[in-house]
Amino acid sequence: MVRGRVFYVRLRVPRSLERTVGRTHVWRSLGTANKAEAIRQARIVAYDLEVALRGEREPRADRPQIAAEATQNADATVEPPYPPKPPEKTLRTLLPIFLNDATKLRGDKVRMIYDNAIPIVGEVLGMDTPLRSIDREACRRLMDMLRWLPTNSKKRFPKMTAVEASEMAKAKKLTSTLGYAAINSYLKCLSALMNFAVNEGYIDRNPARGLRVVDPRHRRDRRLPFSNDQLRAIFHAPLYRGCVDDEHGYADIGPARPRRARFWVPLIALFSGMRMNEICQLDVADIQRVDEVDCFLVTSRSSGGGADKKVKTSTSERFVPIHPRLIEIGFLDFVDELRRSESAKLFPELPLSTTGYYSDPFSKWFRRFIHKAKATRPKTCFHSFRHCFRDALREARIDHDVALALGGWSSGSGTEGTLTAEAYGRGFRAKTLFEAMQRVDYPMLDLSHLMGISSPPTTATQALPS
Repeated sequence: MVRGRVFYVRLRVPRSLERTVGRTHVWRSLGTANKAEAIRQARIVAYDLEVALRGEREPRADRPQIAAEATQNADATVEPPYPPKPPEKTLRTLLPIFLNDATKLRGDKVRMIYDNAIPIVGEVLGMDTPLRSIDREACRRLMDMLRWLPTNSKKRFPKMTAVEASEMAKAKKLTSTLGYAAINSYLKCLSALMNFAVNEGYIDRNPARGLRVVDPRHRRDRRLPFSNDQLRAIFHAPLYRGCVDDEHGYADIGPARPRRARFWVPLIALFSGMRMNEICQLDVADIQRVDEVDCFLVTSRSSGGGADKKVKTSTSERFVPIHPRLIEIGFLDFVDELRRSESAKLFPELPLSTTGYYSDPFSKWFRRFIHKAKATRPKTCFHSFRHCFRDALREARIDHDVALALGGWSSGSGTEGTLTAEAYGRGFRAKTLFEAMQRVDYPMLDLSHLMGISSPPTTATQALPS
């Protein structure tokens, strides 16, 4: 049998010795991932076990030490000379091993997700239940509990356990329960833990493999692009037409025209399709001229050598030509000012959250901003800018592969042929991508009020309020 990548052998203890040994079978690692070597080692291990259990006095020439130990214990009614079986792993003991696995890099946000999710999972499965005792039926009970778990149950029902809150919600038929994505996130955490346990040889199979709830909504119904009315409400708000300041006074009409993160991040998202954190974490050095085209460089490498930047997938690393409309509004002038001040970050006022993302605080502010701008609608959020950009690419009849390259989208096929094809060449030239970017337009959105306006320099190091 294979556990992880190592072969094991399962040997039957003679019935006459079961009471002495205290078990009916003995598991031994063969210490190899090679099948032929495992077969050879299995014969040796089987012989050694026979020697140890029966206390044979005739030592094997090629196994003197084992035979000698067996001779010394020939008349003793004690456990055979094998190391004691280690205690079985549980969710409680497995979690820190998983999170601290040196073969994987797990950031603070991932750790926080598991630290919050696994105790709730453990309420159904048992934090101290041996992993081998967790079966498919138990995992399905967890899924049923999660389907009725109220949102923010710890805050809303602090005196109840997750199981109690779920049972109460089911009895009262509450509608404010976890969404499909949240349920599957819990199940995904459990499945990842169990996969790790299988690979490490702690269990033989993953009982949570493939377990997930199906979202009955059509994929296109999950998130929508901003409508033209929403875009006008956003980019004609006081922040873009004149406000008190871009701190607490961003929603109040005033004479100031500040241009920092709160001004630029939504505009960059609309005219580049970049994700929120891809924009918020940009360094000044990430604004580069490639092939005579000014571009955003989306990368996990920090100009300061730190580890404060992340990308979602391997296809996310890319360069994105800066849209001519952003240049007309004054983005490159903004960058030049930061270079003169020797700022490392493009938006130095944005703090890095405890989860390791610059976008987390900005996301909370943006929800308040669109609410005050009266631009809140169902199924829309900051990510809707990315949907707007994808629709604009379609409207401009941009080649499919060029569109994928601009947005950092994968083809989604997952076939070996596609992966092989993608490995050839260096991708599109910046000029090719810029030609496509020039055709991206939002004809119903008037941004003339942003053109040719310069604002007095804002103290770059002054942090924005949360």
